[in-house]
Amino acid sequence: MNPDVGRGAGVDGPDAGGPVEQSVAVTLPDAEATRAYGRALAGLLRARDLVVLTGPLGAGKTTLTQGIGAGLDVRGQVASPTFIIARVHPPLGAGPALVHVDAYRLGSLDELDALDLDATLDESVTVVEWGEGLAEVLSEDRLEVVVDRPRGAHAQPAGDAVVDEEDLLDAEAGARVVTVRALGPRWRGVVLPAGLGG
Repeated sequence: MNPDVGRGAGVDGPDAGGPVEQSVAVTLPDAEATRAYGRALAGLLRARDLVVLTGPLGAGKTTLTQGIGAGLDVRGQVASPTFIIARVHPPLGAGPALVHVDAYRLGSLDELDALDLDATLDESVTVVEWGEGLAEVLSEDRLEVVVDRPRGAHAQPAGDAVVDEEDLLDAEAGARVVTVRALGPRWRGVVLPAGLGG
């Protein structure tokens, strides 16, 4: 792991007068590991938390959200909400609901505001795919997650693995690099999972 990217890296902290911030970057070998990391993140999440997901098409944003949904123990299949824009997954137990939003087709803050997400923030974990540049206004306390799936000549997945053309077509195959940045006082003292072992 890069010593500049890890628990506590980039912390402005309470003594510096800036926002509380920490980040971690993790390389995950495949989709199942991405779901497992989502389950680990879910162990930290509670009602009122906002997760803003960014990354190219096919990187694994929905795959990570599937893990978050499994970790929160919510009802229904977590799938790409592209045509629905926002889907609520009620909890099966005492935990919070999951509100899964796809902001890809949203062009303005007015369109995001029309979804009335702030009405469900208090009792839900809200995950917004393609939310960078829009969803940050929902909460100063949030996780900003970038999911990248290296492809082509510049791809360097875990170890010496070689990117295969079939991996590019198979959503389950291929390494992902997930970078999680925690912002705001809510995340003060919370240790982000630095890998599948926590």
